[in-house]
Amino acid sequence: MKFPARSVACLLPFFLTACFHLPHKRQALPTAPVIVNLPPDKAPPAPTTQPPPVVTIPLQPTAPPPAATMPAEEPLKPPIKHKKPANKNPQQAAIPNPGVSAIGQLSSGDPADFRRETEDLINATERGLKSLNRSLNDQEQKTAAHIRDFLKQARQALASGDVDGAHTLTAKAKVLLSELSR
Repeated sequence: MKFPARSVACLLPFFLTACFHLPHKRQALPTAPVIVNLPPDKAPPAPTTQPPPVVTIPLQPTAPPPAATMPAEEPLKPPIKHKKPANKNPQQAAIPNPGVSAIGQLSSGDPADFRRETEDLINATERGLKSLNRSLNDQEQKTAAHIRDFLKQARQALASGDVDGAHTLTAKAKVLLSELSR
């Protein structure tokens, strides 16, 4: 007697949740409408020529509306600048700011040494360009002209005090010379 009661208790939720006696019908999916190719309509009628529109320009400027009807403009107020509150911690205020960034102080060495190094590099590149003894084809002649132009710009940059720019231009000329020397 236990077995039929147990099986009825297990199967009862299935019978209550599903309707096995009703057949399942598939829902019909809507389809796209059929496209029918119709012959093209007759050609549209030729546009008719219309006279240009008449534009009249007023002889006197229109008077502005009375001042009483216009709202008065308010003057713009300058933005409020808030000041940072003073440091109230005396220990923090006593520590001087060293002014060094987190990665340390960067320097390119003594400016006079860097300038002299750039001048030497310009002279060495010019000597290397003059030492080419072979005949150059058109492309190589263009490259040599670029090298001379870079060296000229580098000398102008040195004269104006731009040592970094002069060094960059000289390095470009040196790279082109190494390509030309191969």
